[in-house]
Amino acid sequence: MANGQEVSNKQVLFKDYIVGFPKESDMVLSTGTIRLKAPEGSEAIVVKNLYLSCDPYMRARMTNSDRPSYFPPFTPGSAITGLGVAKVVDSTCPKFKEGDLVWGMTAWEEYSVITMLDSLFKIENTDVPLSYYTGILGMPGMTAYAGFYEVCSPKKGETVFISAAAGAVGQLVGQFAKLLGCFVVGSAGSKEKVDLLKNKFGFDEAFNYKEENDLDAALRRYFPEGIDIYFENVGGKMLDAVLLNMKVRGRIAVCGMISQYNLEKLEGVQNLFCVISKQIRMEGFVVFSYYHLYNKFLDFIIAFIKEGKVAYVEDTAEGLDKAPGALVGLFSGRNVGKQVVVVARE
Repeated sequence: MANGQEVSNKQVLFKDYIVGFPKESDMVLSTGTIRLKAPEGSEAIVVKNLYLSCDPYMRARMTNSDRPSYFPPFTPGSAITGLGVAKVVDSTCPKFKEGDLVWGMTAWEEYSVITMLDSLFKIENTDVPLSYYTGILGMPGMTAYAGFYEVCSPKKGETVFISAAAGAVGQLVGQFAKLLGCFVVGSAGSKEKVDLLKNKFGFDEAFNYKEENDLDAALRRYFPEGIDIYFENVGGKMLDAVLLNMKVRGRIAVCGMISQYNLEKLEGVQNLFCVISKQIRMEGFVVFSYYHLYNKFLDFIIAFIKEGKVAYVEDTAEGLDKAPGALVGLFSGRNVGKQVVVVARE
């Protein structure tokens, strides 16, 4: 394909700001055109998008609200943006050349012009599936690594609880904790996911939170002595129950709160007094603050993948037209593992 030629460009556009659960109809498929030439006079690259990542934080970008967020909202009428894996078609930036594979922020379309190059990583290691750079080798993997090792300061033998444990981040946190010699329990929303946690990811125990009438009692059953570390992905009633079951000087890494993303009125948390009485350290974190550790993380995780010590499950949707359904499915727990959209395989 000659550089500079104009080609058709299928896109997923964001319709307008929403309230409540996202629907497929909040996004619209459109076909425009794009010139495969990086604009002169600035550092930019044109990429062919290969894999796109569906992540829970994207829900916050569909609302233009006063709730503080670490990402700006989507622009109605424009292509949705998110993390992805792409191949460079043309470049005016010396750091990237034609043919390079990259991962980072791109748009939900076949081809994109990227001008924000600071948070784009060149992919050097290609003897693992490229789609892994949307998950285990990308932002979710880095999130699990930073949240568990940097925020939680874990020690061998500690008790660890992970909510939304079958998701892209949770499945890795549980395995990191097992590799360190911790006792690990996860919660998920289906029998299939509970089986996955125990049989594929090696969790000591797992339960379906939808089958538990009393989350406090469920946690007491699995942690009679209490929880040292809670990796928080859910918020709401789960966080309330966990606070009652934390050990003295327990640590909570607050990564996400997916139970709250679609609510107009957020749920309150009743048991925060436990933070004082049990001297709990509860810390929110955003993965971008830890990107300086990315190369260290990569060495660490690739060794584990090659030795077969870490398992990883992807849920793959084929084709850009399947992207809206794949994103919406995150919020009803339809995905099993990391949700990826395949735009093109090369």
